[in-house]
Amino acid sequence: MKARALLAGLAGNPALPSTLVDRMISRTDDDLAGELAQRSDLEPRQVRALARRSGTAMLQLAWNGLLDPVDVDPVAHPEVALALLDQGRGPDEWAELLAGDPDPWRREKLAACPGLPASFRARLAGDPESRVVAELAIFTTDRELLTRLAEHPHAEVRAGVAANPAAPPEVLAGLIAVHWRGTGGPLPVSCAVCLLEPVPFVHDPECPRLDCDLPPGAACDGTHESVIHSLLVRAVDNTATPADAAAELAGHPSLHVRWQLAARLDLPPDVAVRLAGDPNPGVRGAVAGNPALPEPMIRNLATDDSPTVRRHLASNPGVPLDLLARAARVPAGPLPRIAAASPDEVRQLAESRSPQLRALVAERRDLPPEIRDRLARDPDAKVVKAVAPHPGLSEDLLREMVTRHGVRVIVTVATNPDASSALLVDLARHVPPVQKVFREIARRPDAPAEALDRCLADPQARPIAAAHPALPVDRIVALIDDPDERVATAAATNPSLPVSAMERIIGRAP
Repeated sequence: MKARALLAGLAGNPALPSTLVDRMISRTDDDLAGELAQRSDLEPRQVRALARRSGTAMLQLAWNGLLDPVDVDPVAHPEVALALLDQGRGPDEWAELLAGDPDPWRREKLAACPGLPASFRARLAGDPESRVVAELAIFTTDRELLTRLAEHPHAEVRAGVAANPAAPPEVLAGLIAVHWRGTGGPLPVSCAVCLLEPVPFVHDPECPRLDCDLPPGAACDGTHESVIHSLLVRAVDNTATPADAAAELAGHPSLHVRWQLAARLDLPPDVAVRLAGDPNPGVRGAVAGNPALPEPMIRNLATDDSPTVRRHLASNPGVPLDLLARAARVPAGPLPRIAAASPDEVRQLAESRSPQLRALVAERRDLPPEIRDRLARDPDAKVVKAVAPHPGLSEDLLREMVTRHGVRVIVTVATNPDASSALLVDLARHVPPVQKVFREIARRPDAPAEALDRCLADPQARPIAAAHPALPVDRIVALIDDPDERVATAAATNPSLPVSAMERIIGRAP
């Protein structure tokens, strides 16, 4: 297995010579071909050779935009043809062929492809498999077709229309009217549940059947309730649905419908007030985080007892700074309100008596140098930790931060883009050692060899360091034989690996 893993790592090595790529292609199997297909430097002849060797590679090459449609037989490789059609690179003849494919899964995938000619859209809209038509309803941009599909007898198709942002607003409003108020049009006659099971039926979330496609909890008592519920959630989430139509669902018994409604940016004020008093904290939290919320409502919600509500409120870009200062806990930043603070507000935040506010503003990476440096000398470690990755901090100041706060800031200091090689070596030598600092150093493109050598001693940083091109060549070659497969595979990806070692890996292959 290790030899296979080494080959897979080598397949992704950006320094692998073209001649060795050829050798690997000539001996590849399906799994390795898939790894080789992800290379960005493949020559056209190598693309064709890989495609001939492996269907997996052919599909990967198609998705990567490397495969020429003239090299694809849509009958032999329909999945590849579908991938090219999805990118708009397949000819219409392929769409015609796949529209009549006996496999409904392929017709379903075709229905999701953009830019299908009108004749094929019409053909798919009449498909006997409702899931094919539902997929078309989700992805088509044909407004006339969407208008017709909104009255389709199958509820899943209507739910697809409800999710489509290209659907006309009046059609989306009509879907809510029909399926919530029961006015304005005929109800659907079938759904994915009642087509398969006798009603009433509720799908067991622990269903043991391996061939069952119904989602957990899917239900139908003749009203297609689970699919209609999905339709309403999708309609509320759809920004093309008129706000007044969506607002009618403020009293819906479903938590998911109200939760989705509470997050709409065009939420009418009276509906926002109603949802702010919802018994569920998730709904109130969605309202609290809504950027469209006026300040008086934000202040009212600040007294909510729920941590969920307060967390969302702190993330609201319109939250007043004085509320953030009084908050017992705020989520990790950067917070939108802090990111939007004016220059005067930034100065006020940096001078705040609240370490929490100082730490929040310290996370900004566009601070004026004098404010940045003042925060770097802050007596509170969490403020220093927040500002430590900021570009522009001097070597002396970075070292001063470590001297004063030690292990509490060493990891974030290691991420600073201006940390020198000497400083990185000293951080790697720090006593007591901090394991996470080795991983951060190993991820840096500019990490020096001496620091990387120390990173190799840490089990979690070792695979990261093994792939670093700054490691001495003899260390990289030795790591190819490391007993830890992760480390050996990472070394095989190292662009500094000599060609002789690459040849040795290929020669070992079974």
